Amino acid sequence: MSKRLVVIIGVLSLVAGSITLGLATGGQAGPPGPDAAALWKFFTQVSPYQQWGYFPDHKGMRPGRAPHGPLHKVFVNKVGLSAKKVPYAYGTIVVKDNYNKARKLVAITVMFKVKGYNPSAGDWYWVMYKPGGKVGRAGKVKGCIKCHAAVKNQDWVFVHKF
Repeated sequence: MSKRLVVIIGVLSLVAGSITLGLATGGQAGPPGPDAAALWKFFTQVSPYQQWGYFPDHKGMRPGRAPHGPLHKVFVNKVGLSAKKVPYAYGTIVVKDNYNKARKLVAITVMFKVKGYNPSAGDWYWVMYKPGGKVGRAGKVKGCIKCHAAVKNQDWVFVHKF
């Protein structure tokens, strides 16, 4: 095979792969890596999380507990909702709106499964945002990891059981 033909086949393969990825994601780029600002932009603008679904056994406004507050809503992207068993697939994003008793949004907490990010804690990247997007804590947040370790057998997720 000539070099020119090999190059043409390679370019066509890249184009076909890009088209397939675009169709699979609805034309939207996938989530970023473990970067709190980029993640906020992704789930608030690129793929608005309020349009995602709920776990089938955890829908709508639910009672909560510290540190998340007395009420919450949990949204899950398609990757997470397609899981049939643990562990969740890489790319899963779980967003929790945390409300006070007056039903005022006080924080948004996120779990984002990133391959190789933190294997000892299920590869979850944790972020706590203020309602406007200001980052409170992000990364390998010790408080999140310590608490969620209680459900390590559920891939660190409290609100849904298979």
